Amino acid sequence: MSRKFFVGGNWKMNGDKKSLGELIQTLNAGKVDPNVEVVCGAPSIYLDFARSKLDAKFGVAAQNCYKVPKGAFTGEISPAMIKDCGVNWVILGHSERRHVFGESDELIGQKTAHALESGLGVIACIGEKLDEREGGITEKVVFAQTKVIADNVKDWSKVVLAYEPVWAIGTGKTASPQQAQEVHEKLRAWLKTNVSEAVANSVRIIYGGSVTGGTCKELASQKDVDGFLVGGASLKPEFIDIINAKA
Repeated sequence: MSRKFFVGGNWKMNGDKKSLGELIQTLNAGKVDPNVEVVCGAPSIYLDFARSKLDAKFGVAAQNCYKVPKGAFTGEISPAMIKDCGVNWVILGHSERRHVFGESDELIGQKTAHALESGLGVIACIGEKLDEREGGITEKVVFAQTKVIADNVKDWSKVVLAYEPVWAIGTGKTASPQQAQEVHEKLRAWLKTNVSEAVANSVRIIYGGSVTGGTCKELASQKDVDGFLVGGASLKPEFIDIINAKA
């Protein structure tokens, strides 16, 4: 089964209307592979701005959401609010949410369930830290994180799994294409055993870990790498090269 290549740009807590407006102009004018699904993760305060300015061929994602539709949760946003801005995706479980803000696997699972029930697509992030990789427990960690997500998914067509080795985010270190492929292949095998063969074959597993214009082509050539979740490089013109990595 052919899986449509998926490239997400996670802008994180960066940009203002001026710089993001210029980035959006660059993306709108860029020549991008029509066979790639592209989604830009904007800061929540700029979701409306990004959706109104970006060409319709690009999707927009929130970078987080809460697990209920509304209520006394100061500072949070709900899937209903995200959808009200015309936005159809959310990034959940990013390593920064897990390790900077202390979100548990359980909370990420609850958010995933509610986002999907609300009709959002979910880019669900998993990945191990450096001490976990060096300790030889990469599989144990990513399988445990994946299980909590899987337990909260009824419709896998709305889910993209993003494998992000935490040790390769913002550190300048990148997992080699072979290291990325190895984990993606094992994740697909886990899905086959624990969810279904159909889901294992159809779900897109994308790689995020300091992806750049220089590393993207070889990573994209790996059998089980179905795209990228891009951090810093998604704020630069080279994001277009990354989108076109398969071209």
